[in-house]
Amino acid sequence: MTDRVAVRFTWLDHGKGLDAPRQQSAGAAGVDLLAALGASETMTIAPGARALVPCGFAMALPNGYEAQVRPRSGLAAKFGVTVLNSPGTIDADYRGEIKVILINHGSESFIISRGDRIAQMVVAPVSAVAFELAETLNETQRGTGGFGSTGR
Repeated sequence: MTDRVAVRFTWLDHGKGLDAPRQQSAGAAGVDLLAALGASETMTIAPGARALVPCGFAMALPNGYEAQVRPRSGLAAKFGVTVLNSPGTIDADYRGEIKVILINHGSESFIISRGDRIAQMVVAPVSAVAFELAETLNETQRGTGGFGSTGR
């Protein structure tokens, strides 16, 4: 494994007691995000509905990095529950609570309890970009073809 990227974080009151974000296996790309609900609290997402689920912590990503919030494949496959704006981007200068927008595409209500693994988060480097105006662009074999133009 390469060197780890240090991400400072702080618990908010309702997140204290949850496991810290961590990779669950040596080859895991992301860390699990847990629902920071009250001990006896649940959140129900009806079919077709969405919910903003708190994770109970804030973090300080290093400059030059972002965090991408992605669905958990098991929730999507088994229940039809996914991250609505996938991947959701968390910028390095954001210091608010990490929350996940979940949507239920399934046919039954989905119930979330404290500590449930609701999404995964991947920390990745970002490129600093500068757009440069040009009169023309170089030609490619693909050209302007898009939205399925290369086949199924």
